[in-house]
Amino acid sequence: MIAEIGAFALILALTLSLAQVGLSAAARVRRSLVLAAAGEGAAVVAFLGVLVAFAALMHAFVTSDFSVANVAANSHSDKPLLYRVAGTWGSHEGSMLLWCLTLTGFGAAVAALGGGLPRGLRAVTVATQGALGVVFLAYTAFASNPLVRLSPAPVEGRSLNPLLQDPALAFHPPFLYAGYVGLSVVFSLAVAALIEGRIDAAWARWVRPWALAAWAMLTVGITLGAFWAYYELGWGGWWFWDPVENASFMPWLVAAALLHSAIVTEKRGALSGWTVFLALAAFTFSMLGAFLVRSGVLTSVHAFAVDPTRGVLLLIILGVTAGAGFALFAWRAPLLAPGGVFAPISRESTLVLNNILLAAATATVLLGTLFPLIREAATGDAISVGPPYFNLTFTPLMSALMILVPAGPLLAWKRGDLRGVLQRLWVAALIAGGVALLTLVLVSPRHGWGAAGVGMGAWLIVGALAELAERVRAFRAPAAETWRRLVGLPLGAWGMTLAHLGLGVFVLGAVFETSWKVEAAEALPVGGALDAGAYHVALQAVRDVEGPNYDAERADLVVTRNGRPICTPKPERRFYPAGGQTTSEVGICNQGLSHVYVVLGERRAGPAGEPVWLVRGYWNPWASLIFIGPAIMALGGLISLCDRRLRLGVARRKVQPA
Repeated sequence: MIAEIGAFALILALTLSLAQVGLSAAARVRRSLVLAAAGEGAAVVAFLGVLVAFAALMHAFVTSDFSVANVAANSHSDKPLLYRVAGTWGSHEGSMLLWCLTLTGFGAAVAALGGGLPRGLRAVTVATQGALGVVFLAYTAFASNPLVRLSPAPVEGRSLNPLLQDPALAFHPPFLYAGYVGLSVVFSLAVAALIEGRIDAAWARWVRPWALAAWAMLTVGITLGAFWAYYELGWGGWWFWDPVENASFMPWLVAAALLHSAIVTEKRGALSGWTVFLALAAFTFSMLGAFLVRSGVLTSVHAFAVDPTRGVLLLIILGVTAGAGFALFAWRAPLLAPGGVFAPISRESTLVLNNILLAAATATVLLGTLFPLIREAATGDAISVGPPYFNLTFTPLMSALMILVPAGPLLAWKRGDLRGVLQRLWVAALIAGGVALLTLVLVSPRHGWGAAGVGMGAWLIVGALAELAERVRAFRAPAAETWRRLVGLPLGAWGMTLAHLGLGVFVLGAVFETSWKVEAAEALPVGGALDAGAYHVALQAVRDVEGPNYDAERADLVVTRNGRPICTPKPERRFYPAGGQTTSEVGICNQGLSHVYVVLGERRAGPAGEPVWLVRGYWNPWASLIFIGPAIMALGGLISLCDRRLRLGVARRKVQPA
């Protein structure tokens, strides 16, 4: 009965989203406050309807109701409670319901928090958000309904993919979807602004908090996914340029460009057309990611579905939605007023260059992701585009961008003083060069590019601190004055500093880990050992253990350095009887910021018939920084979001334009 209530609530939410569109559009045409309030009320109740449907599906998973087809296909009564809950969004159908929940939730948030928007813009934004809700709710209800009954109901389910039964991946989709779908509000605001003909500094200020919230959540989601891949897949890495990874990375890049472009539009009234274009493109890339993950065109450990029929429907949704937005842009963009004029050396110019580089980087990722699909569709030849392509195209573009990052905030608007900026950054440049030189001499003279990358990370970190010091006039004003300025800094300034500093921390970790990583693999009997860099890994024993829904072989290893015990990792090789699948659980020893990373492979017969196990050991230097850096960046975004100048709704005026 509960599943039927959820299915009814889903259809009700679809009906209410239709009402949201009609009432809000009518409110704009007739300039009616009553109709506008009704449309906003429909948005809130539509969200509550999807919430009921989502709760019904979660109840079915928690109680192991195998009469629901989605539960029977993706759950098992032996699964721990956390993974039964996470199973709610662990399938294609459940993930689409989570998408709809997030989409209608943001629609309700716009209705509830958009009191400071002009009435016309607000009504069209709510109507556009409702139209997006109609499209995706219709797709979920009629093509991917997660609450369909199964008759006769099986006694037991087939369980969720064991790779997805992981704490990090349990929280990865909600954060990722908060970022993906949060960009729908930016899309709706862009459509509304084009219809209303209002793209100005105030509009950019309304866009920024939504874009910032989505970008921060997307940062957390991508980081959780990378962390899961690092310690769950047993490949020894954290990013593989997998097409599905790229599908989440492209909206992040576009959202980052949008955040910087919106600043120029808000402060100087320039780049208004480009900012609108980015607002449309950001959610378009989110929808492209949904298509790639769910259409079956990609084979990936991250992919949800392999149903080409539903993939075609998603492609139609992408084409109609994005096509309508960009058609409107093509029609209205020529009517936009030109922005302010600025000199080649100015903060505006650095932000324009920032956007050019981010757009080019996005284009390279898009090409590397889609070219194999286009080539295979055209010729039938399957090819892959891997790290060498991205290292040659993406890395130089981002390196150029990172050189600019510390300088941009130090330049004045309209016309900047390049000599003054260089004088403020000479210490940062000296430190970065010294760090690169020391790395080259002390760590490895054969890794010149790696040393340059470490210097780049130092440049970003020290540059961010130098910009902060400039704001508070450190070492140039009395200590009391510096402290007063420091505690009085806006939260937005702190957020920007943390975001840039976090980027530098990430670069340090990524460069050091990829440049000086050590890998070793050997088939070891009990008592055998291998060396991974300076670390000696000895296999003491392998024993059978029984988990809540799996059987496993667990290795007892001892890691020593110079004869001194360091740690005792216990990697496992697990077998899940319900699904007949085998996975690896890695053992990780934290050595400061670095990791000793050990994977237990399959058992086989040795030369004398004795059992041996394939053991792979890695020394991953500074790997922790790879995950700490993005966490600092996301924290910076959330702190900026708390700035009173970036509240989700600006102050309500006594008289609002129609």
